[in-house]
Amino acid sequence: MKLKIDAELKKKCPRTALGCVTALADAGASPAALLEEMKARETEIQKLPFPRGVLESPQVEATRKAYRALGKDPARYRGSAEALLRRVVAGKGLPQINAVVDVINLVSVESRLPIGLYDLGHVSGDIVFRAGRAGETYKGIGKYDLNLEGLPLFADAVGPHGSPTSDSERTMVTTATHHVLAVIISFAGSEGLGRWVQRMAALLTQYATAQDVEIQVVE
Repeated sequence: MKLKIDAELKKKCPRTALGCVTALADAGASPAALLEEMKARETEIQKLPFPRGVLESPQVEATRKAYRALGKDPARYRGSAEALLRRVVAGKGLPQINAVVDVINLVSVESRLPIGLYDLGHVSGDIVFRAGRAGETYKGIGKYDLNLEGLPLFADAVGPHGSPTSDSERTMVTTATHHVLAVIISFAGSEGLGRWVQRMAALLTQYATAQDVEIQVVE
């Protein structure tokens, strides 16, 4: 499986970079130590003098700018990192799903960057990160059918399966998943991306018994 950024998307969003981690991992229940780390990050944000300031971070602003460049309203289609940060600021906390998903959500909140997460057992062929085309849709995880036109998205040989807003049910990670791909999506360049990829790989190893871990930054 190869992952590349579409040339047309790169023209409109020239600083796009992707930090990728593939691994064999256990998507079972999150251990207590991971839940404690999640709670600690929530508390750190809530104790800031102005917690809502995290919603104006450069990473969040870069995602909004990219959506506008592709013709999508970022107030209607929020990046997943912004959505998670809004939950934390509102006191709702991070959702607790399974060890793999919880690690990804933790790193997303820490980095302020959206992260796509995919079961490679349900991905067909290579993946391209491109803008959605007219008429393209998929059912988002726990959501309605998503209008993908103009939305930055990941597509394999079957079609679109993920985006910085919401991933699809087709390639979602469940307790039956063994082979995962996590992709950190930056629209502000690759600087610092390596750090977050390493962080994600380390947490997956620690909390989801990840093996055969491979990391890559795509620009």
